[in-house]
Amino acid sequence: MSRRMLMLRKARRWTAAAVLGTLLAGCGTTAADGEGAGKGGAGDGPATDLTVRPIAAARTVTDGKGVTVTTAAPPKRIVCLVALCDDMLAELGMVPAATNSALLSHEKFLGKEKAAKIPVVPGGFLSPETEAILSYRPDLVIGLEDTHGKLAPALKGATVFWPLQPGNWQDSVGYLRDLAALTGRTEQGEAAEKAFRAKLAAAEKSRSDRTALIIFGSDENFGVATPGNDVTAGLMPKIADYPWKSRGVEGTYSMEEILAREVDVLFVETLSFGGPAAPGERLSDKLAKNPLWSKIPAVRNGRVHEVDAEVWAKGRGTRSLGIVLDEAAAALR
Repeated sequence: MSRRMLMLRKARRWTAAAVLGTLLAGCGTTAADGEGAGKGGAGDGPATDLTVRPIAAARTVTDGKGVTVTTAAPPKRIVCLVALCDDMLAELGMVPAATNSALLSHEKFLGKEKAAKIPVVPGGFLSPETEAILSYRPDLVIGLEDTHGKLAPALKGATVFWPLQPGNWQDSVGYLRDLAALTGRTEQGEAAEKAFRAKLAAAEKSRSDRTALIIFGSDENFGVATPGNDVTAGLMPKIADYPWKSRGVEGTYSMEEILAREVDVLFVETLSFGGPAAPGERLSDKLAKNPLWSKIPAVRNGRVHEVDAEVWAKGRGTRSLGIVLDEAAAALR
């Protein structure tokens, strides 16, 4: 496997998170939430619980991974090193002091004009510069544990660093609730959770029998998004036939295996660097060179959808996942 593909996998896949543990009062998700439903998914489970427990403002929270975060006052200047942070702030009615994600440019977030006014952290997602991060005078920095955890020693004493590592939508909701508690924006947090749970429950009721697949990459080397390794893929068994299961960090599916599953609807995430891929440079364009590609039912029937990777692959918060549900439901009809 090429070094480039390994980098793409790291950008796309967040390692499977442990089941949510015990959280402080007012934080966490509902224990009744299921993790998949119907044939071919991650297993049958109960329908999404619509219950939203009250969130209490707090100066200290312990997240579902057991990470304890304490801030002296409600954080106002938050630097986002991972798109989930931007998503949560948007849901809480806040904007980051700086970010390295393009998620906020999406029309259902801030839009291009407003998002362009937010400073961009030099170094990109994989190597954000510590000195630059601190120059924004953050009272909280939120990053991804397996990518940004190495920054913790350099940030210690200068600011508060919170490493996230979600593996499913329940984790994302738990993080949202924790951030709502820290910022004191409890009503906004409850409203965002309520809206997402309602949307997911509605999508479950109109579940499609079509076989769906999410693939990601930037060239002929592609990966398959699977529940347990990918937050977005974890939603798919609830709304469609999604027979894809994790094969570990290095494992993936061949084009022959995908053809054999007779995929009805394909969602394609082109992971490009430096802006959206131009026509002809998208992953689906590259895969069209493979003679097996045209034999896949979804390709033959014009049901291949190039989706916004900023939302589908990187957002992973309640607003991003809500967009995914809307777009997926429309494509699966």
